[in-house]
Amino acid sequence: MTHWFHRNPLKATAPVSFNFYGVAGSPSANKICNDLRTTRARLLEMFTDTTCNPEIMKNATDAYFSLLQGFIAPLDGTTQENKLRFMQNFKWTDTLQGNTPSAQQDAIFELISMAYNVAIWQTKFASRLAGKENVTEVDAKDVHRSLKFAAGIFKHLKEVHIPRLITPAEKGRDLEPRVIDTYIVQCQAEAQEVTIARAIELKHNATLIAALAFETANFYQKADGTLNTLEPECSSKWRKYLQLKQHFYMSYAYCYHGQTLLSSDKCGESIRSLQEAEKCYSRAETLCKEYRQTKGPGSTAKPSEQLFFTKLGGLIKNTLQKCERENGFIYFHKVPAEAPQLELKASYGLAEPISFEFPALSEQCTPEVYATFDLTKGAKDEKAKPKREEEVIKPMKEPDLKPQKDTGCVIS
Repeated sequence: MTHWFHRNPLKATAPVSFNFYGVAGSPSANKICNDLRTTRARLLEMFTDTTCNPEIMKNATDAYFSLLQGFIAPLDGTTQENKLRFMQNFKWTDTLQGNTPSAQQDAIFELISMAYNVAIWQTKFASRLAGKENVTEVDAKDVHRSLKFAAGIFKHLKEVHIPRLITPAEKGRDLEPRVIDTYIVQCQAEAQEVTIARAIELKHNATLIAALAFETANFYQKADGTLNTLEPECSSKWRKYLQLKQHFYMSYAYCYHGQTLLSSDKCGESIRSLQEAEKCYSRAETLCKEYRQTKGPGSTAKPSEQLFFTKLGGLIKNTLQKCERENGFIYFHKVPAEAPQLELKASYGLAEPISFEFPALSEQCTPEVYATFDLTKGAKDEKAKPKREEEVIKPMKEPDLKPQKDTGCVIS
């Protein structure tokens, strides 16, 4: 399953020195600035380190975010804005908009942008883990958790921190609702894919598998609909991925719903459901080709080459042939002209985002140390322009995914 998931690129950023000469008026204040610089650099390294795991990532994020909170949280005993919040200019690219950055002189913009990258990393870690040759049950749980955790980060940023920005998100940029909502829903849908694979492997009730597949297809449809007003040059490839996954899981839903109908002696309706499964599967195959040919940001997934994809085609064909044979020998039911309306609700297995909170303020950031930062003693960075800068930031060098032997999403 090495190339099962589409992944947009990580956000890239300009270096930040945190050199507040004159402003940081004590050794403790200078140490905070030095530690901010080193913990930020360390965290950025982790994003492209293939040996990094969620525990290492958590330690790196906690170290940086706990210090950065000292530039955001009120430390003077009042509810007024932290005086350090607007000291430093930060520049970040977006996952869909190439290498031209947005810039804001705001520590909350930095907090959001870095956490956004942590969420993207979680999805890439899940994709890499799912691409192992022999995926264990523990691996599958880690994939599931990472995707739900990523959804939780995106959700927290959207609901709590993005509304605090002075400069609103630009259209088509990562922080605007259409983009972040799509990431949230995609993460939930992909987490449910893990549940479906597990349910199929353990031969769970066909009704449950059909309902989970239907709910997952609806998630992908919702994600695609959220992007439909975004500029095609940056969203077309992503949308093709969401569409092919929608049709693939709708095909699964009709296939397993057909099995349920057959077990209830509704052979004619079962045949019609399986015919619809064939139709959806064929559409998914076409969308796979269109997806590969569409230019746009991100790594290109190859779902139609995976056993999990090709197995479904064989399952539909064999089940449909079985139903047609049974109908010719036993049932003699008329096949309806219209496909059955799927009104399936999954009682189990639905993926909800895992709640996320930033770490507590670092013990280094005390009111006493905060008082030694004197804004009158040094010049602020040049005021950041709310509109995008013309400079280009070098993208992060992400490791290539090496194809592994495909086991068809079997959890060993």
